[in-house]
This record gives sequence, structure tokens and C-alpha cells, in this order.
Amino acid sequence: MKKNLRRIIGILMIILAISCIAYIGYYEYQKKQNENIYTEVQEQVKEDKNKLNKTGKTAPEEEYVSPVDFESLRQSNADIYAWIEIPETNINYPIVQKADDDSYYLNHTIEGKEGYPGAIYTESLNAKDFSDYNTVVYGHNMKDGSMFQGLHAYEDSQYLEKHPYVYIYTPTEKIMYKIFACIVYSNAHILNSYDFSDAYQRQLYLDSVFGSRNMRNSIDESVSVGTDDNILTLSTCISGEPNNRYIVEAVRVDE
Repeated sequence: MKKNLRRIIGILMIILAISCIAYIGYYEYQKKQNENIYTEVQEQVKEDKNKLNKTGKTAPEEEYVSPVDFESLRQSNADIYAWIEIPETNINYPIVQKADDDSYYLNHTIEGKEGYPGAIYTESLNAKDFSDYNTVVYGHNMKDGSMFQGLHAYEDSQYLEKHPYVYIYTPTEKIMYKIFACIVYSNAHILNSYDFSDAYQRQLYLDSVFGSRNMRNSIDESVSVGTDDNILTLSTCISGEPNNRYIVEAVRVDE
């Protein structure tokens, strides 16, 4: 009787082990497939930029020609409305926003496939024209260096000196931001924690950013930022610290 019980338990343990291995294998395969989606889109945008540069076309100052073919991207997903790039880094992605579900792209790719790495996204609290005082953009901290994992490189102040600009491309304009703070912040929902329509609340937020004290913080005190500016907040997780986020703050500047 005991031998039969041990045999049954042994068989169940083997089945469980095989199931776990199969699940891990499927998870990794699915994640890789999802990551390939972004590689393909990035390559297409790179090709579009090269074509635009080769035309040698000099447009009037008021005429903007986007290097990103948004019309093509929107055929696969109408939620794509902008593109973010930090030159000479891995951060080079479309930005999406789901009007009826702010958390959708936390766990879905731009093609609607469920699972990691999700997408780079904003919430419906933010306008899509980046006119808000503070536009918050979210992305996962992926171990393979993709999505917003690269933000953690700003924990080194020398890296900030070499990569100070963030570019946002939309169908109608190119927006340049200069990074002024890269800090460890709480996991508070920023857009729900401050009323950014109020100048006093804007200053409170800036005070909370500059008031952060952590060895991983990088601050560029030469960059001027105030309550009348437009700022961009890039937010990602910190491994092993569920109560904290790493955020990169940038202020809109003229080229």
C-alpha cells in the first residue's frame, strides 16, 4: 500500500515538474515572440528615417514631416499615437493609450498579445498632444534591457551627461525634452496624487522630485524647470522594491 502511494506521489511529482518546465518554456517563447514585434517596428521606423534623410528635402520651418509612418502603424493598432526615442539607447518605441482601459498595455503588446513585455503607454488622464503640465509614460523594467529597463542607466550621473535628451515624435510635431532629474520615487500614482492644473500643486510635485534622497539619483541642476513648463515623466519599476519606482524627469525645450 505504501509502495503504491509513493509510486503515485512520484508520478504526480514528475507530471508537475514536466508541467512547470512546459509552462516556463511556453512563457519564454511567448515573451520572445512579443519582443520580436517591437524589433520589427523599430526596424521599419529606422528604414523610414533613412529614406527621409536621403531625400535631401528641406522643408519650410513651419512644415513638419514625421520620420515615423504613423499611418502604417495605426493600421495595425489605432492606439499608437506617438513615438519616444532617447538617442544612443535602447529606448526607441511607439507610445500607446487605451481610452477605456488604462492598465491594458501593462500586460499587452502593441499587437494586443497578452504578456510581457507589455507596451510603452500613457493613461487617459493625459492628453495625446503632450500639452499637459506632466505627461507620465510607463514601461516595464525588463531584465533583457528592453522597454524602460534602460532608464536605470541614469543612476550614473555621467550617463545623464551623455544622454540628456528625450525626443517625442507625433504625426504633427517633434518635441524635445531635456532631462533634469532621475530619481528613486514612491509608487504613488502621480497623476492622481497632484492636481496639475494648480500651480501650487505643480510646485509641490517638483519639490517632491528634488526632495528625493537616494544614492541612485542623478540631478542636472543646470536645467531650468518651473510651474509654467511642460514636463515628461518616464516611470519604471525597481527590481525587488515594489514600493518604489525609478522615474526620469525631463522638461520641454526648444531645439
